[in-house]
Amino acid sequence: MTSETVRRALCGPGEIAAALGAGEPVATVFVSRAALGADRGVASVVDEARRAGANVHVVGPSVLRRFGRGDPPPAVLAVAGPSPRATLAELIARRGATWLLAGIAYPTNAGFALRTAEVSGADGVVVDGEFTAADRRTALRASMRADRVMPVRWDPADRVLDAAHAAGTRVVAVEDSGSRAPWATDLAGPIVLVAGAERGGVPRGVLARCDEIVRVPMAGFIPSYNVQAAIAAVAVERLRQLGT
Repeated sequence: MTSETVRRALCGPGEIAAALGAGEPVATVFVSRAALGADRGVASVVDEARRAGANVHVVGPSVLRRFGRGDPPPAVLAVAGPSPRATLAELIARRGATWLLAGIAYPTNAGFALRTAEVSGADGVVVDGEFTAADRRTALRASMRADRVMPVRWDPADRVLDAAHAAGTRVVAVEDSGSRAPWATDLAGPIVLVAGAERGGVPRGVLARCDEIVRVPMAGFIPSYNVQAAIAAVAVERLRQLGT
């Protein structure tokens, strides 16, 4: 994870104004509808953020309470960091960790995986799955709308692998056919991490194009972790290697 890809919360108009004044990129703003209409300071900083290119979302108090620090929740908060809108090439070029979900079958599992990747500071996630528009909406709701702060793309796996190899970025799959544990593998550099469905795993054609395959140890009777649990194990190990 490079300094350019770190996302951090800005709570209240003062923190947001200071970040904008320092030239820090502000990607997303969440603001209370009531405050937007009644507080001139909040409205002013939201307008400034919008002019600087931030995506502005007018939300209810539950969203602000969930993401804000302390109680009562702030009237406005923002995410400092790169834009959640990115082409595939731009996403790979951020030189952090990009997750590829290849063949995930259930929208809610995809959503939980998106949330896990965002919490771990991933640059973004690409989903290769046969999802309808309604399925995608379900996945994004389950992710706590991680797409508002992190790029979420819906691209074929081969396109992602082509972009990674063209950029010289390592591709590491998480699969029970792997021979090394995540902590025995270098996960700290620019990387595309691949996870598949619980039942079928990562498709063979995708596995054949990966540089390495790691296996999260299992000791129980049930044959696999849920996909977000495996993603969390690898993502936390990456953070440990980075010293975060």
